Amino acid sequence: MADDEGSTRRLRWRLVLGTGADECLGGISDRQWQERDETISYLYDRENSRSGDRNIRRDQQQGTLDDSNLTVTDWINRVHELFPRKTIEQIERDALERYQLEEMVTNPEVLRRAQPSESLLKAVLRTKHLMNQDVLNVARVLIRDVIDQLAKALLNEVQAPFLGAKDRRKRSFLRIAKNLDAKATIEKNLRHFDASSKRLYIETPVFNSRVRRNSERWNIFILLDQSGSMVNNVIHSSIVASIFFGIPALKTRLVAFDTNIVDLSDSISDPVETLMRIQLGGGTDIGNAVEYVSSLIESPHKTIVILISDFYEGAPPNILISRIKALSESGAKLLGLAALDRDAEPVYDRNMAQHLADVGMPVAAMTPAEMAFWVAEKVR
Repeated sequence: MADDEGSTRRLRWRLVLGTGADECLGGISDRQWQERDETISYLYDRENSRSGDRNIRRDQQQGTLDDSNLTVTDWINRVHELFPRKTIEQIERDALERYQLEEMVTNPEVLRRAQPSESLLKAVLRTKHLMNQDVLNVARVLIRDVIDQLAKALLNEVQAPFLGAKDRRKRSFLRIAKNLDAKATIEKNLRHFDASSKRLYIETPVFNSRVRRNSERWNIFILLDQSGSMVNNVIHSSIVASIFFGIPALKTRLVAFDTNIVDLSDSISDPVETLMRIQLGGGTDIGNAVEYVSSLIESPHKTIVILISDFYEGAPPNILISRIKALSESGAKLLGLAALDRDAEPVYDRNMAQHLADVGMPVAAMTPAEMAFWVAEKVR
């Protein structure tokens, strides 16, 4: 343990002092620490007019959005992925006040020239609290471009489980083209085949019934952890919630939380507005959010609660566990998601996840399509 602490201390000093300290402190072999060093260097190596700081590179004096090994967009995302919140705040403050690395958050023209992408979307969400209104207006347009692309890709796969499949065991008198059973229709009308003209005359078309969907609406509560590490999940959850909102069988509400709670249900139909209201970062009080949702539930047996979080609880864990247990015993169906995105590769508190699973909330990592199938199975 002491060796690990000593190694971590050495690596931290190496980040502070830069490559000039390699001779006395040694280099960095761990990949994550190398990425931290590259990220720190991107900002602080432009310190070419002050002595005594990190090892100086005089060939890079300001950041741009031009193609390079590390763009401002990539750099912002790396900072938020590699460092704790207090460090992020210090780095952002230095970037804006000390080095004028402000293109992304103060210059709408620079942002207009940026190529819409998921990477850019993440960077905007992480820095929008630093933006003035003019830049926010441009950022909103960029966000909508990216969200529209993602929503178009997700729409069919999320809706599909709820649309109702053909039931070939039952016949229907409802003559709808999409319900036509072509094979059965041909077989039933073969006696009307005219050999001379080689035509089959359809006297009695056959239609399949559709699997009946539940006539009673289910209440879906999506609880979304908006801590800084959850940006991928925040993006995809907002889109999935908006798609769920448009499904008649579901009544969907979206609640974001850190140590505070923000009910986003009034903007759920527009994921762009939802994302503009979410504030990434802060602490985490999952138990408080669960209590809020529990107070809204009127029919537990027609309710699904989906908790999307990394499960690193900041409040006493026994409170969260007891509230999940009570919710499960009420009859509500529960699902914990450690990841909801296209990769479904989670980083989460496995110990807490196991405690929650033990009291009635299974925890998994899913793609949006997989979550939709899970929900559809529960409501049928």
